[in-house]
Amino acid sequence: MDMPPSPTPSPQPSSSKIPRSVWALGFVSLLMDVSSELVHSLLPLFLVASLGASVFMVGMIEGAAQATALIVKVFSGVLSDVLKKRKTLALIGYGLAALTKPVFALASNVGIVFTARIVDRIGKGIRGAPRDALVADITPPEIRGAAYGLRQALDAGGAFIGPLLAMGLMLLWANDFRTVFWFAVLPALLSVAFLLFGVQEPERKEQMHHENPIRWASLKGMGRAYWSVVLIGAIFTLARFSQAFVLLRAQQGGLMLALVPLVMVMTNVVFSLAAYPIGKLADTMSHGKLLAMGVLALIAADIVLASGNAWPFIFVGAALWGVHLGMTEGLLAAMVADAAPEDLRGTGFGFFNLASGLAMLVASPLAGLLWDRMGAEYAFGAGVVFCGLALLAIRYRCQPCAQ
Repeated sequence: MDMPPSPTPSPQPSSSKIPRSVWALGFVSLLMDVSSELVHSLLPLFLVASLGASVFMVGMIEGAAQATALIVKVFSGVLSDVLKKRKTLALIGYGLAALTKPVFALASNVGIVFTARIVDRIGKGIRGAPRDALVADITPPEIRGAAYGLRQALDAGGAFIGPLLAMGLMLLWANDFRTVFWFAVLPALLSVAFLLFGVQEPERKEQMHHENPIRWASLKGMGRAYWSVVLIGAIFTLARFSQAFVLLRAQQGGLMLALVPLVMVMTNVVFSLAAYPIGKLADTMSHGKLLAMGVLALIAADIVLASGNAWPFIFVGAALWGVHLGMTEGLLAAMVADAAPEDLRGTGFGFFNLASGLAMLVASPLAGLLWDRMGAEYAFGAGVVFCGLALLAIRYRCQPCAQ
């Protein structure tokens, strides 16, 4: 599984210090994730308990929402390469997500929640590829894994602060979902302000690509190493359906509503602690080996969650889910950044996320259907099967991917 070293990168200033703007982008992600996860840690329960949605409907909403975010990234990534305005696109994306937050508190039916979730994820899609490409633009290649790991660690920090707030506010407001959702508005607005004033975009090189990147010649020019990463990412996405199913597994086991967000806290604490050390390790170790270890962590999580719904199973499974996220999220971003040409980096992130988005359109609805028709064990069992396919893809397709 060892992969050959990448071609020597173009000369860039060498520094072991992660740039200030990468830290700023990390805190932007942290604040928006506080807002988003405050809502999302309760949303599946709100849909089922308050609005009468089925688990299959939750899977459809989550699959469509996550796929929308990933698919939109292809267009924002291309635009960021053409316009050379990555920060502007990120501002639009974060701003759009912030504007949707009050809608969850006002929603009176499943259709309104679905619409708000889609628009919120459109915002995530608009900002994602330009932001990820911006991290690569401002970071020397020799510390790129650490930079992506740091941003993911801060992002995951927000993702466990949000559910903690949700839990405390649910206890304070006696399970009043709508009142709790209103608290998500403030950190979302702070995130936009932090991006506007805290992140500086580097000057672009004049010789960088200015034509439409979505051309056969451009896509072919991405190279085999890049498309290998895209293939692996798509197969892996089939295995890691929405975390909403982990929350529903906790509720199925009788965990009180106000404490269900603890499941996401557990996942994201582990994610946050693992992301930066794994990112640093990715700068010196085979990406293929690390990614395979992350897939094995997800297999372990699925097996534990399929085995039972008592709280020890739920929290161990949630922790293992966090391990797999910490080992794979930043790593896959670094692999895309290394494999895509510099002048097509935004496009590279965009098409990577397009493939993952199409896979997510299948993954979460399939998991929801299996859950409704056959039981939760079969939904998590399907995850194990797709993980096995991902391991095969890493073994037989990732040799060209750059270390």
